[in-house]
Amino acid sequence: MKILVTGAAGFIGMHTSIKLASEAHDVIGIDNINSYYDVNLKYGRLKNLGINKDEILYNKRVTGINNFSFVELDLQDAGNLMALFSVHRFDIVINLAAQAGVRYSITNPRDYIESNIVGFFNILETCRTFPVRHLIYASSSSVYGNTTEIPFKINQNTDQPISLYAATKKSNELMAFTYAHLYKIPISGLRFFTVYGPWGRPDMAYFSFTKNIYESKPIQLFNAGDLKRDFTYIDDVVGAINRLLIATPDDGHEAAHKVYNIGNNRPESITYFLSVLEGLIGQKAIIEEKPKQAGDVDITYADCSELNALINFEPRTPISLGLKFFVAWYNEYYKV
Repeated sequence: MKILVTGAAGFIGMHTSIKLASEAHDVIGIDNINSYYDVNLKYGRLKNLGINKDEILYNKRVTGINNFSFVELDLQDAGNLMALFSVHRFDIVINLAAQAGVRYSITNPRDYIESNIVGFFNILETCRTFPVRHLIYASSSSVYGNTTEIPFKINQNTDQPISLYAATKKSNELMAFTYAHLYKIPISGLRFFTVYGPWGRPDMAYFSFTKNIYESKPIQLFNAGDLKRDFTYIDDVVGAINRLLIATPDDGHEAAHKVYNIGNNRPESITYFLSVLEGLIGQKAIIEEKPKQAGDVDITYADCSELNALINFEPRTPISLGLKFFVAWYNEYYKV
């Protein structure tokens, strides 16, 4: 199939593109390569896909490994996005591009409206104009807010997001439902739960903790580490996305739209997570305790029964093994 992956220079986007290209799909990745975090890491991911930095020109296609090619393009650029669809007529669209980060959304709200709302609207419009067999998009566990109902089930109320990032992801789900209803586009939303692994995002705790431990700098531990997260290893996520390609929503309802949790189904405390990292690195962290931050939830815990029933999704990577793979990559990439 011909597949578009947005956010291809991102963490999940790179791994997804590698997997799909290896399965003989014709994959085109797009990304705006913004400076939310170190762009060199993004260029490093693209190099892993066979795309050299000096070959990239805006809105120009560059050929990489296997069946992968890349176009630097911003989702807010509606004209060129529409032109890309008109040329390639994609079978599948996997929208992983977004402005990420809960805490960053508190101080930079406009970035989230422009990227996550306007950008996603443009994706929906192109899929309406040039119909696709399946649109898969990234939502987030943050839509559940600070609910006390655990594990999180997809039919729970998600009307009280506690960060703008979460609000934009909830908005994406509503927009997707409407487009599925009006234009009969098969759409699946994935509520990701703290995805981690090699080539991950530097703003995530496991990445910044590793960096600061190695550099003997204090790490900020919020709420005395009394927070739990459902850490989900990247290979488990990518495997699920690959199996979802042809699992289009068809539940007998008028709107062909479904939302799924995609997590490890086992929350771990931040203190345990940190202790595993310390053991792998062989060095204790210097702790700087901070109060709980605005927008932080106490726990995330995914009920993945719907995804399991659909594609036999069973995450297989315990955090001890996933962090081992991450630290090994970190040591090699940063030449520790």
